[in-house]
Amino acid sequence: MSIETRDLTGGVGREVLGVDLSEELADDVKDAIREALSSHCALLFRGQSLQPQEQIRFTEIFGEPQPHPLKTRRTVDGFPQVLILENRPGKRGAPNDYWHSDISHSKTPPSLSILHSLKVPEGRGDTMICNMYAAWESLSDGMREMLGKMRAEHSGEATVRRSQIAGQDALPLTDIPAPSMHPVGRTHPQTGRVALFINPEHFTTRFEDMTKEESQPLMDFLNRHATKPENIYRHRWAVGDVLMWDNRCTMHYAVRDYDESMPRLMHRTTVGGEVPV
Repeated sequence: MSIETRDLTGGVGREVLGVDLSEELADDVKDAIREALSSHCALLFRGQSLQPQEQIRFTEIFGEPQPHPLKTRRTVDGFPQVLILENRPGKRGAPNDYWHSDISHSKTPPSLSILHSLKVPEGRGDTMICNMYAAWESLSDGMREMLGKMRAEHSGEATVRRSQIAGQDALPLTDIPAPSMHPVGRTHPQTGRVALFINPEHFTTRFEDMTKEESQPLMDFLNRHATKPENIYRHRWAVGDVLMWDNRCTMHYAVRDYDESMPRLMHRTTVGGEVPV
């Protein structure tokens, strides 16, 4: 059985049609969804209504669902793998309005993230996704050769600082986890393709054997290069959307154009990953 899909943009993302994720999916449907994700880096399923256990079951198609390693937000009672992202009066959602790949400071960053919308402010809070395969492949041969020999430091320090902002839904953290060094050009374990693997607006602090000041100009160039408009899909949320992306070959950005008077509620699951190579 093949699934019906259509492009979201020419650069990244594919919408999957006619699949109810609350049901137990046949093996051939699972295979087709995995193949679509490998080819397009991000997938969208509209009109879904998932209970936490159903979202976990769907997540398990791709690997083991894992709780957030820093426990930065509340989770659904009885389901520690389901993170609650919430914005409401008196409890504004923690900011994610910067380009990043989820939890890249971990020794084994999560491979996939899956976000299910339960309540959204109409026309607000879009999520943007960019294709880091395309970012790498569109660099010059000389730049790829240089970067292919480099590693970069990924730190959780910015996440700890964000958690200490008063009046928002992130739980306060005090301990900064040890940083990790990851290759700048990361080879995807399933596709064999290389993706640019830095996110200097949040986790990536410097290149190995370089200072932050020395690293910054190249970091800025690579970030601008990766986030060109033609390399981005901007998702406008509706209740029931399920949007998923591969953290090994994308970055994402949560637009913060709403205030605490505009309720927003999402459930997020993530799949464990591997040491980047």
